[in-house]
Amino acid sequence: MALVEMDWPNIGFQYRETPVRFVSEYKDGKWDEGRMSTDPNVVINESAGVIQYAQTCFEGLKAYRTEKGDIVCFRPDLNAARIAESARRLCIPVFPEDRFVEAVKAVIKANADYVPPYGSGATLYVRPVLFATSPVLGVKPAVNYEFRIFVSPVGPYFKGGAKPVSLMVSDFDRAAPHGTGHVKAGLNYAMSLYAIEHAHELGFNENMYLDAATRTYVEETGGANFLFVTKDGTVVTPKSSTILPSITRRSLVYVASEILGMKAEEREIPFTEVKEFAECGLCGTAAVISPVGKITYDGGVIEFPSGMEKMGPVLQKLYDTLTGIQMGRIPGPEGWVVKVVENA
Repeated sequence: MALVEMDWPNIGFQYRETPVRFVSEYKDGKWDEGRMSTDPNVVINESAGVIQYAQTCFEGLKAYRTEKGDIVCFRPDLNAARIAESARRLCIPVFPEDRFVEAVKAVIKANADYVPPYGSGATLYVRPVLFATSPVLGVKPAVNYEFRIFVSPVGPYFKGGAKPVSLMVSDFDRAAPHGTGHVKAGLNYAMSLYAIEHAHELGFNENMYLDAATRTYVEETGGANFLFVTKDGTVVTPKSSTILPSITRRSLVYVASEILGMKAEEREIPFTEVKEFAECGLCGTAAVISPVGKITYDGGVIEFPSGMEKMGPVLQKLYDTLTGIQMGRIPGPEGWVVKVVENA
């Protein structure tokens, strides 16, 4: 294997085509065996279900090169379970979860030369996607589907990496409440683009969304979940049925309570409580944790004691521990880190 030459610390978070992807097709009521493909293009009918009625869902995870040189990925079984739930909600045939994990590993291995070097700050982003390919015109599920996994080397999601970000409380709804947060990956990102671009135009990195029903409880941003830290060091994260059930957030809460011995709570968080927190961060596959320095809302600005200049001490400890597990520096729970290639 020969690592591809790139300016790894400065590649940014954007799509870069890599040589190999996995493709499987659903026809005649079953998924085929799948194949590796060098073709990055998808050719479908103009009336395909994905175009007409957005019958599609996706996942996101990462592959890393550890300190020992191994190539690993983080908890792919949870991504397999989550995309299966999204598929069921969208009437898409479920791609078997065990085959999902094996296909993820196979695509990473086939593109091992594009897994960034340890310590570069970059990773290999893995994007599985399910979508309807057969033509439909009436509102109904399609007959044929495609499952595809491609990968792309990426840098940090937010420009500047772990530097603080600024938020605005959004005046826009993401979408009507749907009751099952795991469907967000398939439905709501496009609905949040207008609000995100509006925030960027005003000089903010992201939006804070409040619940659609009462506009009083904190939910999430367009691309990440929230983590807060109280003045006594308790880690608090929003509880809601309408936000993405983040694998990163779930892992961080476990790290806080079970590994670091911190108090951690998942509960409803009134926006009026936010000003009382000592730290605020955004978490997700792409960002891991990015500190929030301030939140602007109609009537004022909240600036956190920790986060304006650097990540606060509790979030920093969580970040260091989780990334240490992911990169192989710290032993983690069994099954969290899946080895794909040894001594790559």
